[in-house]
Amino acid sequence: MAKKKNTEAIVQRARPLGRQSAHEFQAFTETITMPIALSQKVARQSIENLNQVLADTFTLRDLYKKHHWQVGGPTFYQLHLLFDKHYEEQNDLVDAIAERIQSLGGVGLAMAPDIAETTIIPRAPRGREEVPVQISRLLHAHEIVLEEARTMARLAAKSGDDGTNDLLVSDIIRGNEKQVWFLSQHLVNVPLLKAD
Repeated sequence: MAKKKNTEAIVQRARPLGRQSAHEFQAFTETITMPIALSQKVARQSIENLNQVLADTFTLRDLYKKHHWQVGGPTFYQLHLLFDKHYEEQNDLVDAIAERIQSLGGVGLAMAPDIAETTIIPRAPRGREEVPVQISRLLHAHEIVLEEARTMARLAAKSGDDGTNDLLVSDIIRGNEKQVWFLSQHLVNVPLLKAD
């Protein structure tokens, strides 16, 4: 009988503890003090700015995946691969931005409905679009991210938040500028035939 109780106890410990619930231990709007030599005021401002960049970077990332799946035409293969490569690079930026928010003591946006409510990038239609429209839509989204990243980088530098400034300049601005260069070259008006 003791062996049976012991076996039941072991089995009970092996069962997953599903359907748990509890209150949040840090609300989205709360900032905890981190020992990183930045004032709470500076950290809060950077968190707010980074959450906006995060929402727009999420949206740009997902726009790349949409176009990756829906691209068509004579440049299908090249753009299919390019869009997926840029998606992965934007995904890395999403992770870096969210980690910076956490390191400042904040909570980063993470769920699609929250991203949709926050982003300032115009929503794309659900259906397929022609390649020049897809590329133009991506370029416009990049421009939005770059404009806000430049403004926020200046604010972070002015307030002494060198880590946020570095992320915005070194990763977000430089990465997005490179992707803009690659994309924009697909809209150059050159003939597809060999010149004489």
